[in-house]
Amino acid sequence: MSNIRNNNGSSRREFLQGGFALTSAALAPGSPLSAAFSAPSSRPSTAQKPNIIFFYTEAQRWDALGLAGNTLLKTPNMDRIGREGVMFNNSFCTNALCAPSRAVVLTGLYSHSTGALDNNAIEALPANIPLFTDLLHNAGYETAMCGKAHGPNGFKERHWDYYFAFNAPATNYYNPTFHESFAGQRGETKNYPGAYADDLATDRALSWLDQKRDKPFCLLLWHQSPHAPFFRPKKYLDLYNGVPIPTPTTFWNYETRFPGKPKAFIDAKNKIGTMQTIDGVRCLEELVKDYNAGFAGVDDNIGRVLDWLEKSGQMDNTIILLTSDHGYFLGEWQAFDKRFMHEPSIHTPMMIRYPKAFQPGVKIDQMVLNLDVAPTLLELAGVEIPAPMQGRSVVKLAQGNQADWRKDWLYEYFEYPAAEFVQPHRGVRTERYKFINYFLEPQEFELYDLQEDPRELKNLYGDPRYAAIQNHLLNRLTQLRQETGDDCNVRVLDS
Repeated sequence: MSNIRNNNGSSRREFLQGGFALTSAALAPGSPLSAAFSAPSSRPSTAQKPNIIFFYTEAQRWDALGLAGNTLLKTPNMDRIGREGVMFNNSFCTNALCAPSRAVVLTGLYSHSTGALDNNAIEALPANIPLFTDLLHNAGYETAMCGKAHGPNGFKERHWDYYFAFNAPATNYYNPTFHESFAGQRGETKNYPGAYADDLATDRALSWLDQKRDKPFCLLLWHQSPHAPFFRPKKYLDLYNGVPIPTPTTFWNYETRFPGKPKAFIDAKNKIGTMQTIDGVRCLEELVKDYNAGFAGVDDNIGRVLDWLEKSGQMDNTIILLTSDHGYFLGEWQAFDKRFMHEPSIHTPMMIRYPKAFQPGVKIDQMVLNLDVAPTLLELAGVEIPAPMQGRSVVKLAQGNQADWRKDWLYEYFEYPAAEFVQPHRGVRTERYKFINYFLEPQEFELYDLQEDPRELKNLYGDPRYAAIQNHLLNRLTQLRQETGDDCNVRVLDS
């Protein structure tokens, strides 16, 4: 199999060494932070710090949410977080693939900066790159991860007060395998026959929350459903029986080979009913119904945690953040899965409930990224944000200060060929335009005016009327790579 690999690790190391002062020793359990990350005296004491719960969903596109107007899917508990907090209408991931995206939210760094480029990156993240949970731990937090970790070594080599997770795209839904660790010490990996994976992860999270503690906590509860092979919770086996599923207007464009789309897009094997792998799907109706039934179960488990917060009196002293690793195609251009830079794949929900900082019912239209999760949670916890983090805290934005917010951002995707044969590509998304460059030779491009064409139907690349915009975005792609330290070369390796 071939994989894209970073071919210039020295550039990445030099970039990071310019700001991260943490060493592997500094990240060891019980070790103090370096002076660069020590807490100023104005920071609140540990007893005053808020708790944090971070719900990270799997493949949840921005409209897979009742609050977003979805009439098929009911998500009352997720909706509550958005209704009682801040809703970010334009939230995006910078690499629409599970493991890279999870590394992004934990580090606040682009994939090219950490080396976590694809799902095959099993080596540990460099020790001088802290996870935001490492920084919280050193600031006095107890930290836990439950559910789908899926990152370099599952991230389990870092300190966790409790870790109950698996390092894979998915574990067997009804015979799951989890690794369990306590107090920073490696534990056992076991099977749990008959347990539904997401329910079990939530059970363990609630048990950990029930423990007595004199420190604030940070819980990462990351559910796996609705990842392929889409096994539903038993209570929802017949959900949506007899319910008609509308077909996307672009679904049948496959018959005419998607006019205007480049060969890189047309030849990808992520097409419904044609890919015979464990991740393949057989028909549109089955996909959409299983996808939504999975989120019904996730919403139930989120509700269980919200109930615990209410009963324990911790609701308003807890930062609740919900977002997703990436979106998902549900039949647009007959596609399923993610990876591509098109809206169904990169556009995700994001919402934060924390009444001590944010007014309820606020909706933000500026573009926020998964890069922004780590610095946001650090700022809300009163922990200094490391200078090399490439994301930005959304706290002031959510409080109404919209000055000097980003107008564009860099997208990147590297895993190739993998099962789907999605070509590696980079791109720039602005508030109005999207530019995509499939950078393996022969290079191909897409350009869309999202204001006039939100469904990305008309590829404007090469249209002389858009020559100035096209050149600007091509130059901006180069600038964004330079600004984020992406001067590495990539090559395809055969193994």
